[in-house]
Amino acid sequence: MSTRKTINRFATIGGLCTAVALAATGCGAGGPTTSGSAASTVNVLVEAGGHAELTGVAEQCKKDAGIDVNFVELPYDGMFNRLSSEFSSGNVSFDVAALDSVWLPSFKDAVQPIDELFTDEAKKDIFPALVKEANVDGHFIGMPAWTNAEIILYRTDLFEDAANKAGFKAKYGYDLAAPTTWQQYKDISEFFTKDGMYGTDVKGGVETEWLAHVLQAGSPMILDDNNNVVIDNAAHMEALDFYTSLTKYAPPGAAQVDWAAAQNLFNQGKTAMTRFWAHAYRQIPKDAPVAGKVGAAPMIGGSAGVAGVPGPWYLSVPKATKNTDNAKKFVKCAYDYNSMGIESSLGLASRISAFEKYQDKAGYESFGPLIETLNGNATATRPATEKWQQIVDTVLVPLLQKAVAGGDSAALLADAKKQIQALLK
Repeated sequence: MSTRKTINRFATIGGLCTAVALAATGCGAGGPTTSGSAASTVNVLVEAGGHAELTGVAEQCKKDAGIDVNFVELPYDGMFNRLSSEFSSGNVSFDVAALDSVWLPSFKDAVQPIDELFTDEAKKDIFPALVKEANVDGHFIGMPAWTNAEIILYRTDLFEDAANKAGFKAKYGYDLAAPTTWQQYKDISEFFTKDGMYGTDVKGGVETEWLAHVLQAGSPMILDDNNNVVIDNAAHMEALDFYTSLTKYAPPGAAQVDWAAAQNLFNQGKTAMTRFWAHAYRQIPKDAPVAGKVGAAPMIGGSAGVAGVPGPWYLSVPKATKNTDNAKKFVKCAYDYNSMGIESSLGLASRISAFEKYQDKAGYESFGPLIETLNGNATATRPATEKWQQIVDTVLVPLLQKAVAGGDSAALLADAKKQIQALLK
């Protein structure tokens, strides 16, 4: 399941316009664009919530370039369907579309190159994995608008407690601190699993954490560069065995735990640590038991180094728009003023400099770990295949649910390989 889709299920970052309101507000339905590049209004198709990320950019774009921006908001599934329908017809009602990274392979032939925006300076300020993903068949087809990755969130009150520090040192022989190795993570998880508390969570309902372990173990996730299915290799096995080994330190029912459940467990003080999307650090409710008691650390590395699985969205310009010039001006504005997204309700950006601008400010302590994770040597985006979401929903999540419930890793991975190979035929 898409990163953004799952995040939006539990992060209230914007609402949908009703059918009546569409005609009266800037959340317009988005009719056909005016012929020629002189049209002063740019219709921007966004998933519900993406409007908030780009509101400041739109205001600045009007000041700088005299371009009015009309946002068209749709729910995640509705947006994919709208994109598919209009791209297929060749008659689009929008000039810019915010695309989930997993959609790029599906729509690569319907959007136009924006190579001129990817200057050497720009590429240096975008995380390497995103630069690579944005380049499809030799051309850049999307400018990253915002991105995210999992980091480590932990309970500072528990870690700084004198009794806990003494007890941990006596048992494990080293100081209790934010983990920098997976052995430390496992030790800490074991130590805090007592008296109704659990050391960590295990999310059988999502695939991302397991895939990050795969990258850390030195393998591409699921598919190699030649589109061969490698899910049954040693790295996938090692990653799966380690991931499932943590279930003894996690709340029961791991097979059903997804992002929303894991976030709630941590915010309610049921887990001492969680691997979670960095934006959640700033979204802990003020009345939550853990409010003001949370620290952030980078994702941990394996033999291949630190690796996370980013969750970016890209701004793309359809080939069918008749408003190309102004569409590209808006995408350029979005890059130039990318840091404005940090002031939105979701609080994310895509440029390295945007995160660095805030990382030393109070309340943004998660940004340093996020930067380090996104810059990790082994950090990589999802495989570029149109079948990715289907692979996740029908193969990877069911595999994980069986694995965390005690299934045989080798047998599950072998069966998953056959299923994926069949889907890719």
